[in-house]
Amino acid sequence: MFPEILSFGEKGFGDELLRGTQYTLLIAACAYLLGVALGLLGAAAKLYGGPISRGIGVLYTSIVRSVPELVLILILYFAGTRGFNTLLGFFGAGPVEVNATLAAIVVLGVVQGAYHTEVFRAAILAVPPGLIEAGRAFGMGRLLIFRRIIGPAMLPNAIPGLSNLWLIVIKDTALVAVVGNVELLSITASAAAFTKKYMLFYLTTALIYLTITLVSGYLISLLERHYRRGQTRLA
Repeated sequence: MFPEILSFGEKGFGDELLRGTQYTLLIAACAYLLGVALGLLGAAAKLYGGPISRGIGVLYTSIVRSVPELVLILILYFAGTRGFNTLLGFFGAGPVEVNATLAAIVVLGVVQGAYHTEVFRAAILAVPPGLIEAGRAFGMGRLLIFRRIIGPAMLPNAIPGLSNLWLIVIKDTALVAVVGNVELLSITASAAAFTKKYMLFYLTTALIYLTITLVSGYLISLLERHYRRGQTRLA
C-alpha cells in the first residue's frame, strides 16, 4: 500500500516533494544552459582566441576542474554575494539580499561551463579540417562556418559528454542546499527530520532522481539517434 505520508494533500508530503523536484529541474536546466553558453565561449577562446583570452580560458577550466564542486559553490556564493554588494556600495547603493535560486543557477552554471568548454573543444577538434576549408573556399565567414559546418558536425561527438554533464548537474543541485537553497534534497531532509522516517524519504528521493535520470537517458538517446542519422554505426 502506498504510504499515506507520501500522498498529496494535508496528510502527506507529496506536494512538498513535487515542489522540490520542480525546483531541482529548474535550477539544473538553467545552470546547464548557462554552462553551455560559457562552454562555447571558453572553447572558442581556447581554440581561436589570442594569448590573453586563451590564457583566461585555460585558467578558468584548470581552477574549476581542480577544486571540489562543494568548495567552489561555497566560495562563489559567499564571495560573489559580498563582491556584488561591494560593487553596489561603490556606486552608492545599499546592500541587497541575493536570491538563493538565482545564486545557485549562476554558481552551478560557472562550474558546468568549465566542463562544457572541454567537451566542445574536443568535439570541434574532431571535425574534419577539410569541411572547414571547404566553407572558407565558398566565402563563408567564421560565424556562418560555425552555424552551417562546425556546429552540426561537432554535435554528434559532443552529445555523449553533454549528456553526462546534464546528469551531473541534476545531482549537483543537491549541493546548493548548503547555501540555504530550497530543492529536492533539502525538502527531503526537512520532511525526514519532522517525521523521523529517514529511510522512507531518502529512498523516495533516490527513486525520484533515478526516474529523472532514466527519462533523461531515453530522451538523450533519441536526440543522439537523430543527429547521428546517416552515419555509419560502429560494430
